[in-house]
Amino acid sequence: MQAVTYRAFGPAREVLSLETLDVPPLAAGEVRVALSFSGVNPSDVKARAGARAGVSELPFPTIIPHSDGAGVICEVAEDVDPARLGQRVWIWNGQWQRAFGTAATEICLPQEQAVPLPEGISLETGAVLGIPGLTACHAVFSAGDVAGKTVLVQGGAGTVGYLAVQLAKWAGAHVIATCSASARERVAAAGADAVLSYDADDLSAQILAANGGRPVDLIVEVEFGLNAAIDAEVIAPNGRITAYGSAKMIQPSLPFYPLMFKAVTLEMALIYLLPTSSRQAAITRLHRALTEGGLSVPIAEVLPMDQAAKAHEAVEKGGRSGAVLLQTS
Repeated sequence: MQAVTYRAFGPAREVLSLETLDVPPLAAGEVRVALSFSGVNPSDVKARAGARAGVSELPFPTIIPHSDGAGVICEVAEDVDPARLGQRVWIWNGQWQRAFGTAATEICLPQEQAVPLPEGISLETGAVLGIPGLTACHAVFSAGDVAGKTVLVQGGAGTVGYLAVQLAKWAGAHVIATCSASARERVAAAGADAVLSYDADDLSAQILAANGGRPVDLIVEVEFGLNAAIDAEVIAPNGRITAYGSAKMIQPSLPFYPLMFKAVTLEMALIYLLPTSSRQAAITRLHRALTEGGLSVPIAEVLPMDQAAKAHEAVEKGGRSGAVLLQTS
């Protein structure tokens, strides 16, 4: 099979290569997926660069990166229902604690990690559902329905934030989002009722004003460290903050008492470790939103496998208007 690999941490152009590897054998309970697209996420480029917290050595001698992807099941193990052959599927945790991810023409993995893609949903969309889709869905719905509530999405222009805006609006929430000035029209078009500049000096006051002077029920947070003080000001008593990132301040100062005296629930969401029930709930909601037309997944760029370094650099640069994919077939 053809695969993008790396054998050392470093810049994408120095360590990524395209090569031919032996096709791995199927283990019990596994399926083989002929991949069409591989999703490139910030976690993938950090892993390749050696920039993930607590990781100082390459975990495997040879790594095929990327956890997200989509394709068609082309082989099943003896203990897997043969009716799964030919299913269009999307992948989650393709390279989480595994050496071989989705930046390849094929992947073998436990059958539950290959989720049947709803009818009419493209494989390109499927390749974005694993990390961005599940993160956005869990962040919005981890405490249940949001109909009639106010959801603040900090960072509504990023892939996760953009999906979270759509999901919250689809579910009947009043949605406030923050982003850069250049992305305001795009985020508003995604369904946000109010779009505010993330760097406004009076952002807390603007958030409250956008909700009729009332605090917000739920915050979906991309930069917890930078926004913790603002979040503490605008969150409602018994509200919830679901944070999935804090890249710009990795050791944040926690406004403990302002949060405690509102009895705020703070959740650190790591989509790789979702319990089975929570993951299945997120998958079910994602599929409903997609089939009901409540969710559109933007794709910024699709590149061939021999341009994997360019794909990684595009993700590292930021400021994208959608996901970056590798075409693997």
